[in-house]
Amino acid sequence: MVRLPGRSRTQPPRRVGASRAGRVEEHAPPSSARPRGRRPLTGVRAAVGGRSVAGQVFLLQAVIVMLLIVASVIALVLQVRHDSTEEARNRSLAVAETFANAPGTLQALHGPDPTKVLQPRAEEVRKKAHVDFVVVMNTDAIRFTHPKPDRIGKKFVGTVAPALAGRPVIEEIDGTIGRLVQAVVPVEGPDGSVEGLVSAGVTTDNIGGAADRQLPLLLGAAGVAMALATAGTALVTRRLQHQTHGLGPAEMTRMYEHHDAVLHAVREGVVIVDGGGRLVLANDEAHRLLDLPDAAEGRRVDELGLVPDMADLLASRRVATDEVHLVEDRLLAVSQRPTQLRGGPFGSVATLRDTTELRALSGRAEVARERLRLLYDAGVGIGATLDVTRTAEELAETAVPRFADFVSVDLSPEVLEGQEPKAGSTLRRSALCGVRKDAPLYPVGERITFVASSPQARSLSTGTALLIPELSRAPGWQAQDLERSAQVMERGIHSLITVPLRVGPLVMGVVNFWRSERPEPFDQEELVLAEELVARAAVSIDNARRYTREHTMAVTLQRSLLPRNFPAQSALDLAHRYLPAQAGVGGDWFDVLPLSGARVALVVGDVVGHGLHAAATMGRLRTAVRNFSALDLPPDEILAYLDELVDRIDQDEAQDDAAAITGATCLYAIYDPVSRMCTMARAGHPPPAVAGPDGEVVFPEVPAGPPLGLGGLPFETAEVELAEGSRLVLYTDGLVESRERDIDAGLEELRRALAASGDESVDATCRSVLETLLPDGQNDDVALIVARTRALGAEDVAEWDVPCDPAAVGAVRAQVSRRLAEWGLDELVFTTELILSELVTNAIRYGSGPIRVRMLRDRSLICEVFDASGTSPHLRYAATTDEGGRGLFLVAQVASRWGTRYVREGKVIWAEQALG
Repeated sequence: MVRLPGRSRTQPPRRVGASRAGRVEEHAPPSSARPRGRRPLTGVRAAVGGRSVAGQVFLLQAVIVMLLIVASVIALVLQVRHDSTEEARNRSLAVAETFANAPGTLQALHGPDPTKVLQPRAEEVRKKAHVDFVVVMNTDAIRFTHPKPDRIGKKFVGTVAPALAGRPVIEEIDGTIGRLVQAVVPVEGPDGSVEGLVSAGVTTDNIGGAADRQLPLLLGAAGVAMALATAGTALVTRRLQHQTHGLGPAEMTRMYEHHDAVLHAVREGVVIVDGGGRLVLANDEAHRLLDLPDAAEGRRVDELGLVPDMADLLASRRVATDEVHLVEDRLLAVSQRPTQLRGGPFGSVATLRDTTELRALSGRAEVARERLRLLYDAGVGIGATLDVTRTAEELAETAVPRFADFVSVDLSPEVLEGQEPKAGSTLRRSALCGVRKDAPLYPVGERITFVASSPQARSLSTGTALLIPELSRAPGWQAQDLERSAQVMERGIHSLITVPLRVGPLVMGVVNFWRSERPEPFDQEELVLAEELVARAAVSIDNARRYTREHTMAVTLQRSLLPRNFPAQSALDLAHRYLPAQAGVGGDWFDVLPLSGARVALVVGDVVGHGLHAAATMGRLRTAVRNFSALDLPPDEILAYLDELVDRIDQDEAQDDAAAITGATCLYAIYDPVSRMCTMARAGHPPPAVAGPDGEVVFPEVPAGPPLGLGGLPFETAEVELAEGSRLVLYTDGLVESRERDIDAGLEELRRALAASGDESVDATCRSVLETLLPDGQNDDVALIVARTRALGAEDVAEWDVPCDPAAVGAVRAQVSRRLAEWGLDELVFTTELILSELVTNAIRYGSGPIRVRMLRDRSLICEVFDASGTSPHLRYAATTDEGGRGLFLVAQVASRWGTRYVREGKVIWAEQALG
């Protein structure tokens, strides 16, 4: 109840009349007429002085700030402890499950040496995922991997029984490195049996530490708050003194009387009703509009003879905004608010305006215009990207705060993956937007299973929108989560609209509109608006879902056409990266191909364009390169064959009205670890980069041939001698060229990145190059290969010149026997002598001099015989009556591989034997 100073509770307010006219026109006395005495406090002294109102406010602010600091520090410490443990549990479980289900883990467990395959993978995952260990073990808990190699082969310390039963287990232990959280998950075979175990662990100290970083910020903010409170109080004090001209209580009382006069003079009715339904105050305009009796103050509103709906409204204290009521021959627009919302006395205040039906309709028309504007903005702003999650976020951002105070979008997990949703009520929160960040609603990413009585579940099952005007009276909604529901209502969220996201019969999820800031609940008209808003967004989300499905299929096709593992070889230490474009699928590709004589071929190419056509063409070119490389041709001849192939593909597709692929580029390089020579040729592709052991970075001058498919011009090769330990870098144009950067600037950035990387590993070099050059949103694919060269030492190479005399074969066998004995390969003496005897005999009999023999000790024992003839021997099956013709047949039987390689001076016949 509001009590006016100087009046009793039941005394009616004085009317403004002629007797008060003089008082209305009085003004505050000038400063020269103020009573003399002690000068009032000003500035900071007035702000912090306890005798003034400003000083008391300042002391209260100081106490509140100190309490908030203490509470914030305690809450920060507790929250960081909780978050550290939860993050450690989630990260360790996620890393363990990801590694257990990764392609190749199960196969490696069944392999001959699981540690050799899994140890580098586990270490790479451990470093990238920022965990302390990733341990792979068998079902007997014997470790295959560990960050400390001396612990490999020992029994794992921890609980593994649940994991052996097929269930993941997470436990917290005090280890030698502190408080530790570790997860153990099973590696299941195709039949569901447990074939092994994977454990990942992380200390909570590595996750936490936020409190130490945030505490100085919190204390600094508290200091700033104290300073601002002091400055604000001083400023307000000075402002009040300036505005009131130093008026005292008497002058303020006189000013209040003036305000009282204004209250009764305004042309808008003001009615104040206390908690008991009694009229406390009604100004002159309210008396006139409601035709109140003279002694109306102090009486119950239902005893004043008002029309029933007006009396009920004033006595109910409910919230009303511009409600139109007919009182006699007047239409009154009534707005009412409870006075206790801001700490005032229990009751309500209502304002009355004399309006007309046209003005009421005008207000409704403005609301309708605003809703149409909202729908227009939704149609323009939602669906700008073909991303399901981003489209859901755009829907939430459009509706907040113009329509609702909080909006959450829950989608089926299948929709996020581009698939059609399955039947069920388990959804994932994909977007959440609100006027505040502390709403106790389910966070983004949470998997939610709605109970059958919840509005969301009912909306999903029926496919219709539901309105819950008052959440406090909806037990079905509260049953979803009693604790969270109580927190939601404590934060003032009081009304809900839930609308299914559907396109035809397909229900993809549900959208929830929550209201908290505006006290009035949602109504039926707003329910219709919410349905229209969601219907427009549903089309965009469905389009994004379909695009996600098609894009996933294209990426899957593209990755299936790229190499997953490089073949074993000793000439190069390799690392690679392939990053698809953010939009669409490109045609970048790469490959590593072992050749005869311990040589290795590196190839990287790019099919201009995007989409399934480019990916399929890329697969065809990669397959062709692998086939051509089996012929052991030089790089320029392989590019010539590829050029003819692309030209034929273009001609075939032109007949079918398909898009041509002219514009494919390729770079082919062959590295020989014996001579350390690298032979390269390129067709319209960017040049390779070479970072020497001394840190110097150069771009070898490789003649730039035309792109594949143009024809007409030959391809040329370039030979570069590479020092051992050099890094050879092959890449596609997406790395060095973009819309914002030309290729020259990109090459210079690549040069600086390689120079700055120093003597890093090839994997670290890949990472440094991508971090330096790769734009945030590349428009093209990026393929990158970094190869560190190795040299085959002189002690692993044996070479002899052989005279064109059949008698020299015996000397060759003797030299081979001695060298194999030096190499410790006595078990291969017989087969090697047989192979070289046959090959040298063929060279002497059918070839031409000079003849040279070379043996290489690499991953296999390689025997090579060179002669100057261009004819190639052929394997044939001799008849029982033939005296010869069985030499190459015997070579093929005892060698693991054999073949012919043509060189500039003649040919080389080679054969390989496996070691060990």
